[in-house]
Amino acid sequence: EVQLVESGGGSVQAGGSLRLSCAGSGFDFARYAIGWFRQAPGKGREGVSVVGSSADSTWYADSVKGRFTILRDNGKKTVYLEMNRLEPEDTADYYCAADRHGGSKPGQYNHWGQGTQVTVSS
Repeated sequence: EVQLVESGGGSVQAGGSLRLSCAGSGFDFARYAIGWFRQAPGKGREGVSVVGSSADSTWYADSVKGRFTILRDNGKKTVYLEMNRLEPEDTADYYCAADRHGGSKPGQYNHWGQGTQVTVSS
């Protein structure tokens, strides 16, 4: 059974940092692209960042470029999202997802974690 478990969310002030983790199990982790998505209250789910299976291929939403970094450790079956210079607009539930091919759209992923909440206060 494919499982993805997010952790690392919390409450921070604007300008602060958080590191989210996404731990995978039940599938060949190294062969899957992993994406981070977020959903703010009253809004749709949007792509934040994606890392390909090789880790050489990454994608970032324009809104987080230069502030967020996605890293993967296949030995630990974990993908991290390092979030710096957080803004109130980053407040959302953050989800990781896995797919053999990946992409920046939620509909391109079949496997999802349960989410972790990030709150950024001004």
